[in-house]
Amino acid sequence: MTYDKRFDGRAFDEMRPIEAKAGIIKRAHGSGWFKIGNTEAYAAVYGPREMFPRFMQNPEKGVLRVHYNMMPFSSAGERVRPGPSRRSKEISHVAQKALLPVVDLSEFSNAVVDVFIELPQTDAGTRCAGICAASIALADAGIPMKDMVCAISAGRVEDKMLVDLNYEEDSHENGVDIPIAMLHNSKKISLIQMDGELSSDDLKKAVEMVRNACDRIFEVQKQALKKKFDISD
Repeated sequence: MTYDKRFDGRAFDEMRPIEAKAGIIKRAHGSGWFKIGNTEAYAAVYGPREMFPRFMQNPEKGVLRVHYNMMPFSSAGERVRPGPSRRSKEISHVAQKALLPVVDLSEFSNAVVDVFIELPQTDAGTRCAGICAASIALADAGIPMKDMVCAISAGRVEDKMLVDLNYEEDSHENGVDIPIAMLHNSKKISLIQMDGELSSDDLKKAVEMVRNACDRIFEVQKQALKKKFDISD
């Protein structure tokens, strides 16, 4: 079959509208909010602080922990059951791996930096939105960072490659979803997952679409931080 027009009318290389803010959770050491379409993620950073229990401490550098949670009535699909789930634990793990390459915790031995990601409203792309919010929050907290992490999904519906899948596209029976996180300056990929099968050519096209989208995401992240710290161009 042919996918001639996207369900929401966007072009195949067009993202949903994006917004971002920094420093929105006052009691956190750093925080960020990232919204793409109807998916929005809040991230709060606490630390570096002494890690307990002590047997989990690393005497050489600090530890980064990520906690991902979708609120019960957030989903565009079925109601999310409250509390930790296998999916939330898996996304917490991959989000941590996506963020680790940019943070420098070498000066924080025996300490931990906790990142809490909460999603009150979702319409696909949740892990990518959470990573984008977390990157803003880490920068807002003053954690030493080499780069910013931008994340978005690409994929295929029927015969078309597209960027930033919404819920209808993500759940399409003939669709493939590929969440990708990328370091903005180096363009290195810190996360790539694939739900389905793609040819090598289609995968290369997906990465290229994500690279272009991440440039736009970075500008939104940068402006959010500049506004928080009142930095002009």
